[in-house]
Amino acid sequence: MGGTHAGQVVVVTGAGRGIGRAIAERFAGAGASVVVNDIDAEVVNEVVDQITTAGGTATSAVADVSDSSQVATIFDTALDTYGTVEVLVNNAGIVSPMLHFFEANEAWWRRIIDVNLTGHFLCSHRAARIMADKGAGVIINMSSGGATRAHRAFSAYDASKGGIEALTRAMALDLGPYGIRVFALVPGAIDTVGMSDEETALRGENIPLGRPGYPDDMAGPALFLASDDARYMTGDVLKVDGGMLAQQRSATVDIMPPSDFPDLADLADLD
Repeated sequence: MGGTHAGQVVVVTGAGRGIGRAIAERFAGAGASVVVNDIDAEVVNEVVDQITTAGGTATSAVADVSDSSQVATIFDTALDTYGTVEVLVNNAGIVSPMLHFFEANEAWWRRIIDVNLTGHFLCSHRAARIMADKGAGVIINMSSGGATRAHRAFSAYDASKGGIEALTRAMALDLGPYGIRVFALVPGAIDTVGMSDEETALRGENIPLGRPGYPDDMAGPALFLASDDARYMTGDVLKVDGGMLAQQRSATVDIMPPSDFPDLADLADLD
């Protein structure tokens, strides 16, 4: 399959659904060979089948990005199948469960940080060594508005996304001399579950462009950053949010209003 990214080998983590799937399918449609990663084998196989049925090229790599030994298998698969890795999209991440800071525990904190932030590091560390040998490559990380504007009851998630943006800048400095460009994308309110018309309208009231985003809205910017058109860019954090973060106050800050916070009298039960 020909296209603007013909010949590129692209690894997309968390590509079983939502934003990751849209990015994987768009790269494949543009001619890239795609390594589709997710922790769920069923959805990975579904995406690979969808891509190959449409005439694209893809292979599966089922792995948990928070586990270094499993991460190694993703890149072994890429090398064994396609011989290289030229683009990495670090999309794998988790959000839930929402927990107020007083309800949080170490296991909850570590799981979100391990998947979201450590997973970005582990995958990037593997990919960058491969790219450095070629003298070129692109790594695209996935941040969030929570990196700069906190959500209530999302302390681990927001911390992980702030870390991703800092990691993006640090990687850009370290890897630029090896020809590797590094970016972060910041999705806005993206409908990955199929909102009702009422939910869509309600969310759109708080977004300057009048609607939530869709997974495919993230794909175009990813392909641009991985293209030669972005050859003199690195270290950038690109918002794809319909203008949501241009506002003084995030539309999602009250996802857990203070009325739902735990009562101090109940805190003894949270240890």
